[in-house]
Amino acid sequence: MELTVAVTDERPVDTRVVASCQQGDREAFRLLFETHKDKVYSIALYFFGGDAALASDITQQVFLKLFTRIGQFRHQSEFTTWLYRLTTNTCIDEQRRRRRFSPLPDALGETPRGHGGASATPAAEARFMRLEIADSVRDAIGSLKPKLRIAILLKYFEELSYEEIAAVLNCSKGTVASRLNRGHRILAQRLGHLRANVLSGD
Repeated sequence: MELTVAVTDERPVDTRVVASCQQGDREAFRLLFETHKDKVYSIALYFFGGDAALASDITQQVFLKLFTRIGQFRHQSEFTTWLYRLTTNTCIDEQRRRRRFSPLPDALGETPRGHGGASATPAAEARFMRLEIADSVRDAIGSLKPKLRIAILLKYFEELSYEEIAAVLNCSKGTVASRLNRGHRILAQRLGHLRANVLSGD
């Protein structure tokens, strides 16, 4: 069957799979899900500050929407561009919904953090520091305004070009550049302590 062919060129395969999905082929939809679910989950995970349960829920929402709206895709852009736009809008809509119903949201990073006491080995200390840095970066990104956050995620986690990000967000490259620059400045301020800690050996 054509859909089981090895994925050596993602674009043509996606084109065939999407076309099959639009004809109601459930096996094609499963292949589309397996190919792209990790990317969607990764964006949602960082967008919501590491909330794995919410990221999983967002992933399900995105593919449910994809399944019901696949007929709207007109092949005028890359399928991944359309999928990223769907993911971005789902994340932003969910955050708006949560803000409406949760006027006092939980603070980011509420999970207690510790490194196991004074007897921790140097290897354990190094691992703890890496986890602390990852947590700090995730929390800092999660605290950005949604438009800045999603631009940062698409650029540095999905490695999209300015042109691709502009297509996903339906804005100009200049707007993308502006959002990235603003995001950079805020992250530099909020993560400046990490560089100081690394240099001091703390």
